[in-house]
Amino acid sequence: MGKKIVIVGGVAGGASAAARLRRLDESAEITMIERTGFVSYANCGLPYYVGGVIPEKKSLTLQTPQSFKSRFNIDVRVSSEVTGIDRENKRVSVKNLADGSEYALDYDKLILSPGARAMVPDTPGVESRRVLKLRTVEDALELRRRVEEERPERAVVIGGGFIGLEAAENLMEAGVKVTLLQRSEQVLPPLDWDMACELHSHMREKGLDLRFKHAVESYEETENGIRVHVKGRESIDCSFVVLAVGVVPESELARAAGLELGPKGSIMVDSHMRTSDPDIYAVGDAVPVADPVTGALKLTPLAGPANKQGRIAADNICGIPSEYRGTLGSTVIKVFDLTAACTGLNEKAAKSAGVKYETIVGYWGNHAGYYPGAQNMLVKALFDPDTGRILGAQIVGPAGVDKRIDVFATAIRAGLTGDDLAELELAYAPPYGSAKDPVNMCGFMIQNIRAGLVKQFHWDDVAGLPRDGSVTLLDVRNPGEYAAGHIDGAINIALDGLREHLGELDRSRPVYVNCFSGMRSYIACRILAGNGFDVYNLSGGWRFYSLTQQGRADNDHYPCGERK
Repeated sequence: MGKKIVIVGGVAGGASAAARLRRLDESAEITMIERTGFVSYANCGLPYYVGGVIPEKKSLTLQTPQSFKSRFNIDVRVSSEVTGIDRENKRVSVKNLADGSEYALDYDKLILSPGARAMVPDTPGVESRRVLKLRTVEDALELRRRVEEERPERAVVIGGGFIGLEAAENLMEAGVKVTLLQRSEQVLPPLDWDMACELHSHMREKGLDLRFKHAVESYEETENGIRVHVKGRESIDCSFVVLAVGVVPESELARAAGLELGPKGSIMVDSHMRTSDPDIYAVGDAVPVADPVTGALKLTPLAGPANKQGRIAADNICGIPSEYRGTLGSTVIKVFDLTAACTGLNEKAAKSAGVKYETIVGYWGNHAGYYPGAQNMLVKALFDPDTGRILGAQIVGPAGVDKRIDVFATAIRAGLTGDDLAELELAYAPPYGSAKDPVNMCGFMIQNIRAGLVKQFHWDDVAGLPRDGSVTLLDVRNPGEYAAGHIDGAINIALDGLREHLGELDRSRPVYVNCFSGMRSYIACRILAGNGFDVYNLSGGWRFYSLTQQGRADNDHYPCGERK
């Protein structure tokens, strides 16, 4: 007989470890214990099942106990819970949740893949049967049953993270009116606020009742539903609530067994996925991972890292010295007709870690503009101003977002610089991209900034610029664009006539230039710099600046409801 290996938890990390173990060791005795009734399922697909985009329940199930047994000869026991770990005798206690019976299992190596559970704040009334979660297959089945059988008019989603947004969109897809409450001033915390503004406007246009600075005080069941009481705001009546305020590591087993714990109660592991007990490994949402840029530990509950960690734990158990080298947190999400994606550091994370950075913002088409159907996407990248190394990226747009964020993720992992981005040879044909891809354009911008060819100012610098004549604010868009909206105090000289009007500008004053996206204003900056002016280009242009101003206005004017 080979090694006895017990795996606690399935889904991504545990199931991946089990399959890899079998491929490496045909003689191992592998047992996987899963508390729910489903051992391997598409967790990320659950919201789309609720909305009917994924119509069949069976589509969510990737493997069953029977398929694991027939293909991998792995003993999978669902509806079973490991209740304790006896490290000295290398034994776990297991409870059959179906009949309540208990038994023990010996192990040579133990893999913990308990995942994370939905966070449930201690809010009065939160135990109501009308306050639902969306974490497991069972949760999704119950939520879809409510939608189909009760035909609810309105639901409230608490939390604007990935699960909250996907739940809101899919409930609306199913015909339910949705109010989304968020304690902070933005959705999707991995994005910076300025990038999230693009999503806020789009979601309100789609009919989502999006409310910021809303903290729930209590839940009160009513005759036909539930009432959500919000601190300092109006109460909201609805059929049910979906609670999506984050997750916390399931580390109770590890804690009780005396294993070393990390941030937020997570299970500490080394780069080989070993815990403080060399015979126990841990993978998935319950373990902290290192940020490859800063080295700081963080929790990143994503399927991709969990799958890789499961494979690495299996490798090490079988004598292959594999290492996990951290998580960038690369993510992408569909938000109605937009896609949002990010990888690496955002500004909040960089400031928190004390990392020196500069940003660039651009607005480019997903493919050649002359080919029909081109759609622009907003791109923001962070880089080290001293070395040019890429630190992070965020993209929001209708198309082409996933392709570019994957290039950025690869660039950050490889330690590439702006110079490297400029040189990347990316596939091009008019239906798919441009000869100078947006990724290349980011590289060009970083090169220009580091070479001193252009100096930047940002949207949040505009309000602080003096309007006393000591500086010149110059808008180089066409007169019609300028008339439709412009920065307070800016004068208008269109780019194509700029050289003829240089005499109207004072060379002793710094000139702050903007256009729509930053491209024409960059050309203007080069013209002005070549004629002895001290010039600054508005990063992201009028388009990005006006987006942030609209975002502030919406938060002020529509704090308690959808756009009127």
